Amino acid sequence: MLPNDLIVAQSICKSVNTGSDELEILHEVSLVIKQGESVAVVGASGSGKTTLLGLLAGLDTPTSGRLSLCGADLQQLDEDARAALRKQYVGFVFQSFLLVPTLTALENVMLALSVNGRGNADTAREWLDRVGLGHRVHHTPRQLSGGEQQRVALARAFAGRPAILFADEPTGNLDARTGAQIDDLLFSLNAEAGTTLVLVTHEQRLASRCSRVLHLEGGKLIKDAS
Repeated sequence: MLPNDLIVAQSICKSVNTGSDELEILHEVSLVIKQGESVAVVGASGSGKTTLLGLLAGLDTPTSGRLSLCGADLQQLDEDARAALRKQYVGFVFQSFLLVPTLTALENVMLALSVNGRGNADTAREWLDRVGLGHRVHHTPRQLSGGEQQRVALARAFAGRPAILFADEPTGNLDARTGAQIDDLLFSLNAEAGTTLVLVTHEQRLASRCSRVLHLEGGKLIKDAS
């Protein structure tokens, strides 16, 4: 059973070596994200939003501090173990969609399901139906609009039944009208699935729909608008 506190960060810092010195991207960030929450991470470009998202999702480890995901201490896990943890509990939606260009919509969703073993072609079709693409299952990404590609990405993410969905600027490559439609779909699917949602966005419209907003400035968490 997963803990109620799905993500716990305690004074995490992240620095990178630039060759001449150490550049600190995140400084002493502490937060707790509980099951069922929807949390937006906002801030200016370069404030550390995407870096924080990557750390919380176990794609990277902090330079210092403590960070746990789904009850696991990430610093105690090697890369393979972190990948296994993500496969079991985590879903992703990215700004650039990241669909396999040579695969159809159906095959893209099926590929994700084959990784965690939580469904088959029927499951993939069901989720494509739910995002309004039941008639486009055999189309490749180049045959789909940007909004349709992001719908495939949402189907792919939710079909795996993740405990936590991380979304990085999910409407950043879409026009305002299409972006608003994807917003509605994201929050509708998330509410139905009861998934914990953590998203990075510069869109106030999107952030305001979350139950909590975290503000980053210069790598520091300056406000938690609970």
